[in-house]
Amino acid sequence: MRDAVDNRNWTSLCVLGFAGALIVLGGCARKNYKRDADEQVYRFVDRQWKPEFGARANYRVTGAPPAPNDIDEEQLARIERVVSDTGVLTVSQAATLALARNRDYHLQKELLYTMTLDMRLIRHSYETQWFGGGTALYSDDGTTRSVVVEPNLGFNRLLATGTAIGARIGARWADILAGFGGSGLSGVFSAAIVQPLLRGSDSRVVREPLTQAERSALYQIRTVCRFRKLLIVSVVTQYHEALELLDIARNAEAYVNSLLALESRVEKLVEAARLPKEELDRVRQDILRARDAHILAQKEYERFLDLFKITLGVPPTLEFDLDANVFATLKGAGIPQPDFSVGEAVEAALLRRLDLTNNADMVIDAQRAVYVAADALRPGLGVVGNLRAETDGDRTGAAGATLDLPLDRVAEQDLYARALVLLNQRRREYELTADTIRMEVREAHRKLIETAERYEVLLEALRLAQKRTDDTFRLLQYGLVSSRRVLSALEDLYDARNEAADALKDYAIATLNFYRDTEVLQVRPDGMWEIELGATLVARNEAAAKK
Repeated sequence: MRDAVDNRNWTSLCVLGFAGALIVLGGCARKNYKRDADEQVYRFVDRQWKPEFGARANYRVTGAPPAPNDIDEEQLARIERVVSDTGVLTVSQAATLALARNRDYHLQKELLYTMTLDMRLIRHSYETQWFGGGTALYSDDGTTRSVVVEPNLGFNRLLATGTAIGARIGARWADILAGFGGSGLSGVFSAAIVQPLLRGSDSRVVREPLTQAERSALYQIRTVCRFRKLLIVSVVTQYHEALELLDIARNAEAYVNSLLALESRVEKLVEAARLPKEELDRVRQDILRARDAHILAQKEYERFLDLFKITLGVPPTLEFDLDANVFATLKGAGIPQPDFSVGEAVEAALLRRLDLTNNADMVIDAQRAVYVAADALRPGLGVVGNLRAETDGDRTGAAGATLDLPLDRVAEQDLYARALVLLNQRRREYELTADTIRMEVREAHRKLIETAERYEVLLEALRLAQKRTDDTFRLLQYGLVSSRRVLSALEDLYDARNEAADALKDYAIATLNFYRDTEVLQVRPDGMWEIELGATLVARNEAAAKK
């Protein structure tokens, strides 16, 4: 009797220990889910990232562990301190701020994160999925009091061949505290397997949801890389546009100063009765108009600067000016002409454009979709089997087959026809994207040459306007010309300066747009850019190979 009691106690302890172990395992599962999700996402992203995508930096969402080359908050704080101290924001600082704080870029990174999470969830359906738990119940119906504990543990797994496997281990421990009934421990093991032989047995069909999810995440990686190039080009474009407005405001100020100098000379000549007084009044009217233009130009620059701050992701209250030396450097460096043909530029773009690569891969996706849809039209044939074994010696097993004849495949036929239509659409989209890229590169190349030639012409016009102004001022000093000639020369000089500034801005923007459209522009981890000139050499080799 005592042995039976001891055995019962030992059994009770085992069952309770098993139940306790399940509870402990459940408690241990309370890990840092966010950190685990970040690791899962960026392990996949890092594995899919190719060198041609650019630097693997600044692609992680806020809150995720940063990559080694990411822009950190310390760098941003240092930039803001320097900008606050100097009152000037450089191009490199603007690029760094935009890459770290631009809201649209953050949205693209978050979209990459969530799409990769979706892929991870689909991948989990092909992994071993464990489940476990149990119940503990105390009951008292007036005549019988009992304690029942039922823990269980098992898993499900879908293999690449379409095989579905499941297994479960369960136990039941009952202790009758008062009344009648059986007590003790009993256990059961059950397993089931389903294997398709025809429809749904091809590993490509079985894995298609995961394949498509992985490719969609890869497309978003390319989109993020492409978007940050567009972002940096947009930021630098706005920087140059703001510089043009600043240059126009300074030209207006210089125009006012020139008119004031002219007023002083004309006033002396009027006093000496060498010029009529009406000419002095005309000069003063032009001074007022020039001051009005200066006020408008200055306010337009300030207004555009606030919009630029929104693009950078910084508050409009952060006060700064732009680096006017950028234009001076461009003027001093001169305007180089492109040393490659438009054909080479088009070939480089077709080889490197990430959006075109996405479109090409989408055609392959559509081809797989047709294959999967065709598989669904096949008959369904599968074998099934299950086994159940209990500790009391009872064992049961079953095996059989299932057949689904293709007597009604209207829904599957509809999906197959739609898949064929989608394939044609994807092919046309690829062709449209390729032709659009050809058009964009040709236009960018044309614009680059046009702006370079236009700047040279307007630079010569500025030189002549300056010479004419100097000459008329000297002639006015000797009373050989009227003040109207000088006013006309000053106005033409003012217009020539603004036109030259506009042409220089257009050339700088056209250069960046050309590098962007040919995909030879790469963004560095700090936000600045560099040009992969080797891409044009590859294009030349490709063109030579086709001849």
